[in-house]
Amino acid sequence: MIPAPRGTALVPGRRRRIGGLTLCGLLTALGVLGPWITGHRPGDQFGEFVYAPPSAPHIIDADGRLRAPFIYPLVLEDRLERRYAQDRQHPTPLRWFRRGALVSTDEPSQPWFPLGTDALGRDQLARLAGGTRLSLGVALAGALGALLIGALAGSVAGLAGRPVDDAVMRAADFVIALPAVYVVLALRAAMPLVLSTSQVFWTISLVLSAVGWPFAARGVRAVVASEKAREYAEAARAIGATRTRLLLRHLLPATRGFLAVQTTLLVPHFVLAEATLSFVGLGFGEPSPSWGAMLREAGQGRALVEAPWLLAPALAIVAAALAVHLSVGPQPHALRADRL
Repeated sequence: MIPAPRGTALVPGRRRRIGGLTLCGLLTALGVLGPWITGHRPGDQFGEFVYAPPSAPHIIDADGRLRAPFIYPLVLEDRLERRYAQDRQHPTPLRWFRRGALVSTDEPSQPWFPLGTDALGRDQLARLAGGTRLSLGVALAGALGALLIGALAGSVAGLAGRPVDDAVMRAADFVIALPAVYVVLALRAAMPLVLSTSQVFWTISLVLSAVGWPFAARGVRAVVASEKAREYAEAARAIGATRTRLLLRHLLPATRGFLAVQTTLLVPHFVLAEATLSFVGLGFGEPSPSWGAMLREAGQGRALVEAPWLLAPALAIVAAALAVHLSVGPQPHALRADRL
């Protein structure tokens, strides 16, 4: 069989990574630029637009003519049923960089809601952007803490003697044996329920780190224990390298691939964990717009039936998990290409 050209097998892996990085960039842009997209803050309320449906931009009017982007204003036909209709006789043009917003209208009485509003008339896009900063921030902080603790514990266990190794691994096994969801709920419930947004952020991050570190520790310990017996590690010790230098310069770099894979596993799990905590009332509460808090509103009464656009945070959770998996996950094609 004639082998494929060296760069051919890399294409699928590169496409996956580019797609994942693009999705990560979009989520980052949403979190950073959220307050300037429509000019609305997550807590701004528009009482005349409760459960208003999403407004899509148009470039072709009712007469079939091409024109600058615009929206059709929403008119509340039935306040009891919350039924809206589009006023196709008076289109409202969209303006760029007006009133502190990337895209907005010239009519304050007719704001633009790309993702609709919730039960209090708050812009779902503005709240989704705020939730991106909170939910992804908690997941990334928790994953970073778990990886740091796990890398430290695993490297010490793999490099030290048997008593230390056994003690660290038994502690990791004990934490892993516990049901993670109930442990997270119990740890969070044991803390004060009334906390500020920053306190909730760091509390959940620490709880997630405490639950997630054993998975990183076991893998790092296995890699370090295997690598320290190789020839290059023996040569480093022979020329006088200390344990610290041997670990930092030679052994820990060998764990980068494993830690990258752990990142793809921990971040999506921690996003779901934050959403679960906020959904049951132990995470971010009103008016903090985390994804879990927004989904809690979607599950109340007939809200989901009347306003299906409230499920936007669920789609954001799926997008975040997919983005991390594609951009950080292992690329099997690239590994095979290196061996051609």
